[in-house]
Amino acid sequence: MLLYHGHSYWNFPKGKLEKEERSWQAAMREVAEETGLKAAELKLMQDFKAYERFAFGKGEGRTFKVVILFLAETRKKQITISFEHEGFGWFLFRDARKLLLRYKENLKILQDAYDYLREKSVSR
Repeated sequence: MLLYHGHSYWNFPKGKLEKEERSWQAAMREVAEETGLKAAELKLMQDFKAYERFAFGKGEGRTFKVVILFLAETRKKQITISFEHEGFGWFLFRDARKLLLRYKENLKILQDAYDYLREKSVSR
């Protein structure tokens, strides 16, 4: 699932870590806030974690950010998006790749998740 931010920009659910919060707790909270999916409706893949690193701004005002992404499964198809987004979509891998082509780190995360799921299904 990808969330639509407008202006041809699609991305994964994500947000900021709150005080005293673990990264996986923040991920579950952000998914709930941005999609309406509750933790009980998600099955977190315990052995998958990916990192997106980027910087923005210039000079002394330059900010570096690290986003930790997790992989989860749900059976619920209906999403209630937050005010932050204009839409969402459930995509096949090949279609999600096309939407993320301009964002190399997100494309790598998508590929890593795809490879992880393929390997997991083969080992079953």
